[in-house]
Amino acid sequence: MQQYYQKIKSPIGELHLVANDKALMYLGFKNLGWDAVKKSNPIIELTKTQLQEYFEGKRKKFDVPFSLAGTEFQNTVWNTLAKIPFGKTWSYQQMAEAVKKPAAMRAVGRTNGLNPISIILPCHRVIGKSGSLTGYAGGLPAKEFLLRLEGLTPQK
Repeated sequence: MQQYYQKIKSPIGELHLVANDKALMYLGFKNLGWDAVKKSNPIIELTKTQLQEYFEGKRKKFDVPFSLAGTEFQNTVWNTLAKIPFGKTWSYQQMAEAVKKPAAMRAVGRTNGLNPISIILPCHRVIGKSGSLTGYAGGLPAKEFLLRLEGLTPQK
């Protein structure tokens, strides 16, 4: 199946989008060297529109179809991210409990760091138990920006 790639500018830096004809496969901060045609398709256009609405404060939830290609545990963690409401945060402990692995906070953290659908699967909403910001693939300033966009005042 053909893959399509576009790089877009955003308030938090360049974002890379990869999609096939059915779903978004990657939305992230790194160009992973996908073997993809550098042009758009309807999935990429839908993603761009919804991201623009999100950054303008007009969208709180995404309905872009996406495809995950991780292990069973990774896919469970990534799908659970979608359950964190706009403007709310969960700790890594809450995430581990939500995936029925309460002792797996570190594994949840590592999996968060590998999230292939940033922003749409909102790993930026996962913070330290004390409320402190922790790592983010786009950098902590991007994570802070996204949380503030959602009406939160993160601790540093």
